[in-house]
Amino acid sequence: MALNKPNRDLPSINERIRFPQVRVIDSDGGNLGVMPPREALRIAEEKDLDLVLVSGEKADPPVCRIMDYGKYKFEQEKKAREARKKQHTSEIKEVKMRYKIEQHDYNVCVNRAERFLKSGDKVKATVMFRGREIQHKDIAETLLNRLATDLQELAEIQQAPKQEGKNMIMMLGPKKV
Repeated sequence: MALNKPNRDLPSINERIRFPQVRVIDSDGGNLGVMPPREALRIAEEKDLDLVLVSGEKADPPVCRIMDYGKYKFEQEKKAREARKKQHTSEIKEVKMRYKIEQHDYNVCVNRAERFLKSGDKVKATVMFRGREIQHKDIAETLLNRLATDLQELAEIQQAPKQEGKNMIMMLGPKKV
């Protein structure tokens, strides 16, 4: 059994405009004045265009425009697609290390975090502990603070180093320019 969609989901064009009087704007942008919607629809049909409700209940009388609705709808969808394409969503990328890290491995982690920050992502720096290594929290905190100072031109600390289970975590975000 198919349910009928209510008319309020449909756009207010042509015969769906239910107002006693409407202000009509021509396809060129000229004001044609206030008239009944039936007369405005007749003018639009003579030009092979549609009568589209622009302002709705906000204006008195409501404003309608004579335009090609299919073309207008296509342009709106195209603008929305372009806006979505340019939008960048920030992800959280993780850099994991141990507190007994060698200098070269540390440089690799710094370079990786730098690349993530330059692409606009947040970085979650994690120092992992195994067994009794958890006693050396101070060394891990020093390491995370060193990472933050090495990346201070690109990043700002969003969450200071803190202990979470067997890991110590710090969040870095790209600096607002």
